[in-house]
Amino acid sequence: MAQFIQRFHADKSAIRDELLIGLQAPQASTSPKYLYDALGSKLFEAICELPEYYPTRTEAAIFDAHADEIAASVGRGRTLVDLGAGNCAKAGRLFPVLQPAHYVPIDISVDFLRDSVDTLQQRFPEMEITALGVDFSAPFALPDNVGPAQRLFFYPGSSIGNFSPDDAVAFLSRLAQAGDNDGALLISVDLVKAKPVLDAAYDDALGVTASFNLNLLNHLNEVLEADFNVRGWQHVGFFNAELSRIEMHLEAKTAQTVRWRGGHRDFAAGERIHTENSYKYTAKGFTALLERAGYTLQQAWIDPLGWFMVCHAKVSGNQS
Repeated sequence: MAQFIQRFHADKSAIRDELLIGLQAPQASTSPKYLYDALGSKLFEAICELPEYYPTRTEAAIFDAHADEIAASVGRGRTLVDLGAGNCAKAGRLFPVLQPAHYVPIDISVDFLRDSVDTLQQRFPEMEITALGVDFSAPFALPDNVGPAQRLFFYPGSSIGNFSPDDAVAFLSRLAQAGDNDGALLISVDLVKAKPVLDAAYDDALGVTASFNLNLLNHLNEVLEADFNVRGWQHVGFFNAELSRIEMHLEAKTAQTVRWRGGHRDFAAGERIHTENSYKYTAKGFTALLERAGYTLQQAWIDPLGWFMVCHAKVSGNQS
């Protein structure tokens, strides 16, 4: 039987404070995690099906083409710690080759994981599964039944790009310190490519990404008891070559005042709320970032177009 552990419990007051600090800053901003309410999560699933959005299908093609090589590199029978597991689909596709002894899917809500984990348990009845509800972007500890040895942290989807490079190093350093010297990492990263390709991936022709971004305002209205008028804002998404990152913003179409319980802010026409960054790396640059975090790259797999990379890295000092 799978074990379910819920350690994250939303602190509505703390969430409200965090959002208001961002909205009242000189450059208004919010964390990208607030894009993923119930509707936002469904819209992101739709984004992954868009022709412009290459990361999902490119990563899947790498895993399909190199599954045996990946398994040979990382080793079979490890404890697979799946960060931001969601529906567990990416890890589940690798189970036949990785054959994890213990699967530990982590997401901010165990409830979201439950159905997927139950299905996996039916397919792999002998596998030990411990689902953990925790905000893994903050420091956390794994349950006592997840031993420190043979941990393989799995972080697909190029989600590491949502961290600034310095924050990414800090985050990955915590993972490197979270196990014995045989700890390892299997991580995906989006690579720098032509600006038109990147721009289109985050500002698609159908406007699904725009809807995903604009839905944040609905979420803010709910959490803050605010009165954002979604029709008064527009999505802006583009690649900032100087900082090597995609930026997503919401831009006010006209001057307007937004009110919430206990306060308000005046937005000028054209003023923006910065909602997400997605950093893009060169293969050399990401290898250097891994080294700063305490890892040594063992092997990397890149698609034929050179758009996306999957990396296996080990904690430094334990290279084979």
